[in-house]
Amino acid sequence: MNKSSKGRPAAKPAARGPHQVRIIGGQWKRTPLPVLDAEGLRPTPDRVRETVFNWLTHLLDGAWEQCACLDLFAGSGALGFEAASRGARRVVMVEQSGAAVRQLEANRDKLKADAIAIVRGDALAAVRGAAQREPGAYRLVFIDPPYHQGWLEKVLPACEALLEPSGLVYAEAEFPLDGDDAPAWMAAWEVLRSDKAGMVFYHLLQRKSAAQIQA
Repeated sequence: MNKSSKGRPAAKPAARGPHQVRIIGGQWKRTPLPVLDAEGLRPTPDRVRETVFNWLTHLLDGAWEQCACLDLFAGSGALGFEAASRGARRVVMVEQSGAAVRQLEANRDKLKADAIAIVRGDALAAVRGAAQREPGAYRLVFIDPPYHQGWLEKVLPACEALLEPSGLVYAEAEFPLDGDDAPAWMAAWEVLRSDKAGMVFYHLLQRKSAAQIQA
């Protein structure tokens, strides 16, 4: 054991190497992928991903091969890689950090994941552009944004035109999106499933029908 000299501060611990995220299911099940040890990068925990992908597989009736996904604020790519592992026909990951994008590209190349496209850019600009270029093109959108910056209320409206009529949104937040305290900008959305892990609230959303909104 190394000990510091009396009266001298202990040496700082060595810098940590990259974290890892482990794919839960599908063709790359149990495959570990390195993740940058960067401030603000918080991969969705294994237990949460397992729960969410069980929900999704049920709601999609297992038809992942028909599913085009958009992973906004991709970060570690844990959600997008999980969807691709389960057979999603197309996964577009959007991430602003250059270092994170390079790590995503390295992981994609390691897996030879041809269904994955990685875009460096702003999530809001990306979703608005995609909604104009290819309306209704996606069955599933993942939104796991930085907290306390109002991203969900900006991004969700743009997702409406982007999704198929029965499309789904996975959203993580620092507060619940359902119940009596649900924010006003959730009025157009129905919460199909929700749960909490630690301080994180996670949800599956679907657009309400016109009749539901008027009721």
